[in-house]
Amino acid sequence: MWPTSHRARNEGEGSRAVETFTLEDRYLREAGTVHLTGVQALVRLLFDRVRHDRALGGDPAVFVSGYEGSPLAGYDLELGRRATLLEKYDVVHRPGLNEELAATSVLGSQLVAGAGGRKGVTGFWYGKAPGLDRASDALRHANLAGTDPRGGAVALVGDDPNAKSSTVPCASELALADLAIPVLFPSDAQDVLDLGMHAVELSRASGLWTSLKVVANVADASGTATVSPQWTAPRLEKAYRHTPTSRLLGAGLAELERSLFTVRLPLALEYLRASGINRITARGPADRIGIVSAGKSYLDLQQALRTLGLDEEKHGIRILKLGAIHPVEPSIVREFADGLGEIVVVEEKRAFVETALKEILYGVPDAPRILGKKDRGGRTLFTELGELDPDGIAAGLARILPAGIPSVDAYRGRRRRERIAVPLLARTPYFCSGCPHNSSTKVPEGTLVGAGIGCHTMALFMEPDQVGTVLGVTQMGGEGTQWIGMAPFVEAEHFVQNIGDGTFTHSGSLAVRAAVAAGVNITYKLLYNSAVAMTGGQDAVGGLPVEKVAQLLLVEGAKRVVITSDAPAKYRKLPDGVEVRDRSELLRTQEELAEVKGVTVLIHEQECAAEKRRKRRRGKQTAPATRVVINERVCEGCGDCGTKSNCLSVQPVATEFGRKTAIHQSSCNVDYSCLAGDCPSFVTVVPSGKKRRRKTARLAADAIVAPETRGTDFTVRITGIGGTGVVTVTQILATAAVLDGRHVRTLDQTGLAQKGGAVVSDLKVTAEPVEQAPKLAAGECDLYLACDALVGADAANLGVADPARTTAVVSTTEVPTGRMVVDTTVSFPDPGSVLAPLEAATARTMSLDARGLAEEFFDDDQFANVLQLGAAFQTGALPLPASAIERAIELNGTQVAANLQAFRRGRLLVAEPPAATPEPVRTAEPGAVRTLVQAEPGSELARLLDIRVPDLIAYQDKAYARAYAEFVERVRVLEDGPTEITEAVAKHLYKLMAYKDEYEVARLSLDPAFTDGLEEQFGAGTRYAYRLHPPVLRALGMQRKISLGPWFRPAFRLLHALRRLRGTRFDPFGRAEVRRVERELIEDYRTVVLEAFRTPDRARALALAELPDLVRGYEDVKLANVARYRERQAEVLTPAGS
Repeated sequence: MWPTSHRARNEGEGSRAVETFTLEDRYLREAGTVHLTGVQALVRLLFDRVRHDRALGGDPAVFVSGYEGSPLAGYDLELGRRATLLEKYDVVHRPGLNEELAATSVLGSQLVAGAGGRKGVTGFWYGKAPGLDRASDALRHANLAGTDPRGGAVALVGDDPNAKSSTVPCASELALADLAIPVLFPSDAQDVLDLGMHAVELSRASGLWTSLKVVANVADASGTATVSPQWTAPRLEKAYRHTPTSRLLGAGLAELERSLFTVRLPLALEYLRASGINRITARGPADRIGIVSAGKSYLDLQQALRTLGLDEEKHGIRILKLGAIHPVEPSIVREFADGLGEIVVVEEKRAFVETALKEILYGVPDAPRILGKKDRGGRTLFTELGELDPDGIAAGLARILPAGIPSVDAYRGRRRRERIAVPLLARTPYFCSGCPHNSSTKVPEGTLVGAGIGCHTMALFMEPDQVGTVLGVTQMGGEGTQWIGMAPFVEAEHFVQNIGDGTFTHSGSLAVRAAVAAGVNITYKLLYNSAVAMTGGQDAVGGLPVEKVAQLLLVEGAKRVVITSDAPAKYRKLPDGVEVRDRSELLRTQEELAEVKGVTVLIHEQECAAEKRRKRRRGKQTAPATRVVINERVCEGCGDCGTKSNCLSVQPVATEFGRKTAIHQSSCNVDYSCLAGDCPSFVTVVPSGKKRRRKTARLAADAIVAPETRGTDFTVRITGIGGTGVVTVTQILATAAVLDGRHVRTLDQTGLAQKGGAVVSDLKVTAEPVEQAPKLAAGECDLYLACDALVGADAANLGVADPARTTAVVSTTEVPTGRMVVDTTVSFPDPGSVLAPLEAATARTMSLDARGLAEEFFDDDQFANVLQLGAAFQTGALPLPASAIERAIELNGTQVAANLQAFRRGRLLVAEPPAATPEPVRTAEPGAVRTLVQAEPGSELARLLDIRVPDLIAYQDKAYARAYAEFVERVRVLEDGPTEITEAVAKHLYKLMAYKDEYEVARLSLDPAFTDGLEEQFGAGTRYAYRLHPPVLRALGMQRKISLGPWFRPAFRLLHALRRLRGTRFDPFGRAEVRRVERELIEDYRTVVLEAFRTPDRARALALAELPDLVRGYEDVKLANVARYRERQAEVLTPAGS
């Protein structure tokens, strides 16, 4: 039992804050404290700018254009959600077709006044660093033309240093510097607001474009920020009014170049000097070492110093925080360097600020030595690769700081004792359930494929037998043109290139034109899903309907265009020569197009599954009435339905009779592609709508005693699966902390993980504002909330835990990875091996099946994370008032009543743990047959036989079951002692003997437990139909299953009654190849098992006994697995070294 007590003071404080707080405060509150993400701060910046200009008597407006891309992927969406505020503040948002055209649009905003238009239009361009590269020519033109002194232009550049959501690691400062654009580098949301105001003012004062470098750990982080209408721009000694012009020819061009380098950039330096955005944050008279940092790295540095025990006393360390990293203003550098013996530059990626400092201090008498990427001996100090985090900074500083600082010496000792963790199964990103790419990325065997930008890029993570030999990915818009350079020099004569509809509209149409011009043999597979799903589901700006795209491609020179669709009937009017087919013909169509010389295009049209789900949730689209279920007893667990559908909702489950497959109804997007699995276990269901909801008693807010907590400052790491609400839990906790008057920092580390991969969210709560990184450092975590045990046990995530400090609350629900869906040899790790690292790394660990409990209480596992949050709260690891958390749930606005109950139910599970429920006792009456095996009563062997003997009697008759029992007893006698091999034989001989022919499928389909389960799950009166592919129709060439309703049950009964024909010469099904093989396997297995006991090698005998687990499936799938079984059997039987 966890300790409990009341916290009356905090409960009261929370309730007072609850009354006035709204989520709109982040944009509307003009003075005080607000909580917002980096992206939301970029939105607020527009409103603050207009408010300030209006207060000065101006008539301002804002023009915003750009292209979505992580880490600024949500910026355009957030602007779209604030349409009312945009109108109120005269903000015009025009999403760009691509980055360069958007930049040119913003250039136009600076030419308005010169054309007699509105005076005072501020322009903002947004895009990720690769988009900056694409737009560099447009930005070079725009910066040379300059900005209006009453307007200004700012580039918001998203950097992804670790390439979490990019094809390349990103650092934009070098490119911006080459464009002569000043670079301001915010460290958090507060800096975004402050430096953003300066960026506009600097642009106006200098006539230059300016920029904000926004890294993922700023854009995806949130924090509390202080806002005020009292903001004053610095005054420059000489005012300058640039006249922007795009007449870039002749003498005018020369004058623009002269002003850029001799007037405008020097003015930028003067502004930076006067603004005070570069500041020395720590200094002392005896300082000998100085550290320079900026942006995200500055907060990481602060965290690293705390890790080293240097947060209060800096031990002779002086610190300079740069608000602008280009140009670096010299006077603050010289002031900072005065008296120092050494300067250490802490920055990510290449030596940019370090190089600038060396240039500024070159030739200065007694200038300090400068370290950064290299230490005093020329060895790597701070990496240029990936992300530089607080732990990496602490490790680097510990190497160069002098000995004798106790806390640093202690840190060095801890580093030497770190353990090396053994990796578990990884949870990699995967296509959503029902995603069009599950089918559309499949290709004929041996196909060379080019990946493209978009969700379908995840084909790079998948096996060649799923998606072909993927040769890599190009920049956005270059798709397929790599083949122009490859084709003359390789044997392959054809190439397939995946390209999304968003990319095609952005710039990819030019790549198709280039391929036509080059005359190469290539099929462009245009994946048209009606949304830019990777960045939030935006419509593709300038996108055309499928019919128009097909027409355009023909005009461009495509030799043939074919459309495949999940709804081909809707295409009635198509250009001549364009054919439409059902999506089931995807592979055949690709084979045909591969034979056509020149450029061909397959347009696969199917709406994004995530967008469908959103529309259904919001009532904008009707969900299909028909659901799909699998009869687990009929299922063989062969994985064919997973292979055909590639769908995460087609999940492996462990049952008494081995691995089977089930449809996870909560996540299923009703795509129906799983029905293509070659298996009679599928049943389609039309729910009656009369399902009885579980009656779970409603819990009142005050029904549970508040837990005992300590302190006010705390940290949380939440790990889980992308798309399951992990980020939402972090937002709830952050909002609750703000409601309670605390200061908050969060960081959502998602990237591609939003697509079924690993998600990590960090939260730091303090009573007072603290300059610190939002990302947790090693050993810093108080509460470790593992919403998925597999992600939680990952050593890279678990490193923040401390065995003396951390409480872990872990969901043990086994959620399969994508690889488990398509590969029956991959299974979930043993629960003990998953929990072991969590228990070793934390002070106390509580585990619960969160999804199972959510299903039990609410008939839906979507409430699992909030239920787990309630359990974590009740452990006392969250020193917040419950009222604040509940108000935050209300403000979130999603399924409020149910989520409140889930939170309370989770609390109750800890406050009043339920009594353990004993396993149900199975009863069976096998008669004399069962007693043939002398198994110990209550043993595992006895349990296996109690279930399987009566089932074989029902399968055939007592004689058949007797033959089974007699052989098991024979093996038991041979094993003589332990029963491990005997148990394996009991399982796998049963599996072989109970092969699922037509008689057995009929028996299992009639099982009342299955039909009762349908009514329990979907309601009384639910209509259902068996989806079967009878051999006679298969022999006649019918490729699809037929649907047979309950009226077919008498035929099943007849079939079952005829089971005694099984294996006789009168068996109408017995002469099929698969039936002959099934009967042969039984005798073969008995022979091999008995032969295994002729040697003392128990391990080999056990391996042979367990081999039939490979024999799964129906028809051709089963025959292929039998071939694998025989190959493996031969390997085990072959002596080592033979």
